[in-house]
Amino acid sequence: MPANAYQTYQRNSILTASQGELILALYNGCLKFIRLARVAMNNKDMSSKNTYLQKAQSIILELTVTLDEKQPISEDIARIYNYIRQRLIQANLKNDPDMLDEAEKLVADFRDTWKQVVEKVQKNKPRQDRI
Repeated sequence: MPANAYQTYQRNSILTASQGELILALYNGCLKFIRLARVAMNNKDMSSKNTYLQKAQSIILELTVTLDEKQPISEDIARIYNYIRQRLIQANLKNDPDMLDEAEKLVADFRDTWKQVVEKVQKNKPRQDRI
């Protein structure tokens, strides 16, 4: 029963999240998979490492396709996302933890910046009292 309640909570959290919160969740998920891949790499668990890095790559790809192309900065962000994805691919092929560190730092920087944006939007959002 508790697992089912947790799944319901997760589903409701996603369904009621703002677009900004969903993007923040993608960054956090990507960081989680990079960290899990590092652990798997250190443990010589190549199958898990590959799975986690593919998940991280998929998240970066999702972030890329959701960019608003009307915004001038989107082209630059797309290039950085592509670079991160390439580093993840190379880290996977070469078992290189330094490449994972680089990708993780870039994703963390994006996440931290996005978190500030979400917090600012929420702070400036008119309060709606619940009935």
